[in-house]
Amino acid sequence: MTVALPPPPQFGAPIEVKPTPEVLAFLATRRSTSAVTLTAPAPSPEEIAILLRLATRVPDHGKLAPWRFVILDGEAKARFAARLEALAQARGDQTAAAKLAKLKIPPLAIAVISAPRDGPIPEWEQRLSAGAVCTTLLYAALAMGYGANWITDWYAYDAEANAILGLSQEKDGAEKEKVAGFILLGTPREPPLERERPDPAAPVSRWRDAG
Repeated sequence: MTVALPPPPQFGAPIEVKPTPEVLAFLATRRSTSAVTLTAPAPSPEEIAILLRLATRVPDHGKLAPWRFVILDGEAKARFAARLEALAQARGDQTAAAKLAKLKIPPLAIAVISAPRDGPIPEWEQRLSAGAVCTTLLYAALAMGYGANWITDWYAYDAEANAILGLSQEKDGAEKEKVAGFILLGTPREPPLERERPDPAAPVSRWRDAG
């Protein structure tokens, strides 16, 4: 699809705050798409560039950009999935091998890597910023008209799988970079069905000073 976006604002430029009812309408019916229903076409390189531009406009305490992206598509994605499958098979883990279908089927995956920076900003806040990138990337792809799904699964947490993906580690072996999520993208063969949603009032309370 043709996407016309305004140019990025210049640093220090005032940004108008105004109602955007179409965004609210989108959020009211937003629904992730089952990964195994995603097929070609996926976002083009030009559309991927737009999605990443939008995804990086997230809260980021300290302006650290504590995340990066790994694009997986075509033969490269197939080889990545094959190496993960070989890893699972070598362990005799058929369940893990079967779970790779969500990664294999969609034509495009973008791995969002949480990469916290040293300094005064708490690591937790930097990890949350990477989660915000995942959410915004997912929403932007859906708003562009593609199907999208945010998954992690075992290969997001497995040290050997992370090494295959190219994640860095601390000198003591501790994980510095982590997979915040694989955003799977494509065109859905069928529309997603609405699922059960939580009561938005259930987890709400109001703080009162008991002192």
